[in-house]
Amino acid sequence: MLLSRPSSTIVLIMHPRRKTRKVFVGSVPIGGDAPISIQSMTSTYTRDVDDTVRQIRELATAGCDIVRVAVPDQRDTKALPAIIEQSPVPIVADVHFHFERALEAIEAGVHKIRLNPGNIADRKSVDRVIAACRDRGVPIRVGVNEGSVVERGDKDVRAAQQQAMGGEADGLIQLMVDVLEQYLRIFDENNFHDVVLSAKSIDATLVIDAYRAVADRFDFPLHLGVTHAGPPETGRIRSIAALGSLMAMGIGDTIRISYAADPVVEVEDAKELLCSLGLRNRTEPELIACPTCGRIEIDLIRLVADVRRKLEGIKTPVKVAVMGCVVNGPGEAEGADVAVFAGKGRGVIYVQGEQQRSVSEDDMLDALYEETVAFAARVERGEVSLSNRTVTIAPPDPLPRSDGSIPLTVYKT
Repeated sequence: MLLSRPSSTIVLIMHPRRKTRKVFVGSVPIGGDAPISIQSMTSTYTRDVDDTVRQIRELATAGCDIVRVAVPDQRDTKALPAIIEQSPVPIVADVHFHFERALEAIEAGVHKIRLNPGNIADRKSVDRVIAACRDRGVPIRVGVNEGSVVERGDKDVRAAQQQAMGGEADGLIQLMVDVLEQYLRIFDENNFHDVVLSAKSIDATLVIDAYRAVADRFDFPLHLGVTHAGPPETGRIRSIAALGSLMAMGIGDTIRISYAADPVVEVEDAKELLCSLGLRNRTEPELIACPTCGRIEIDLIRLVADVRRKLEGIKTPVKVAVMGCVVNGPGEAEGADVAVFAGKGRGVIYVQGEQQRSVSEDDMLDALYEETVAFAARVERGEVSLSNRTVTIAPPDPLPRSDGSIPLTVYKT
């Protein structure tokens, strides 16, 4: 359904985090004063314990804090104890239509349930799930999206909904809030408050406005996400536009970026988003590179890709700059701990603003890596500190000749 809507107001200044209740997913806190956590979901059949544990470990290594697994079948819930025992992070069971799967998952020791009461027709069954979660201290995430709140079976109800919404996005958002309120009434009647909320859409601006409305109405922690975002090539733009805007407004307590791809990519992008917004500290090198232009006289794209692969083994958040020009490069690399500025077949390497050496293009990759490793080791020994954006880099002296070449002695190490 297409909805006409005014453009959302995008707030570019980082606002303080919205205050919410706090819940615990295993040892990971969500909401309150806790840092924003990263979630993802396995793409394996949960009943395959070895495959599922392998992927959970890959996600955890990439920086994932909480992992969700699907449990559509009893074979999946039977596999949970073995999975939970081997998992390095808390596990969430994704339950939709069968309340029995929720009860089995809770009994298996799962750390959180993803459940929508509207998908279970019998209220007594919902009450049983809530009671089991309350007894075990297991939180529940409930969510709505534009696909789930609109009636699919009853044509009369659907028509009434559409008439009430008037074809406007504001009407859909209000419906989402109303449905969440109905769900929360059930939890309140059961004296259960360890709840996390979500309100997703494929439309980035709708996601922004929906979460703003939910944040204004409720004080529960919020799980941010864009539903069925697509492949990473397009989904990352849609997701980051929505989630980055919300977090800049101080909204959001845990996030999942969803792709039709390897879930490890979801975690990598979510981590980079949080680091870019200053909401998570980096634990590995940060690589920056200049935009390509007609001044470049080396294969910069290949060099950047090679540098990225080389840096993967370093576990210190060194800022590394790869610049294809010695004229504008120093200005664009301000704050870099280690930088290379390339000219005509040559490069000048700097470490925290001090020129170290000039090398040929063939030696550039290894030389930059060596300087980065050496600097990271000095940081770990406490001999130097990371730049924290304070490094000023002067252009190579003397400046390049008119043909772009660097008049410095080139030597191999």
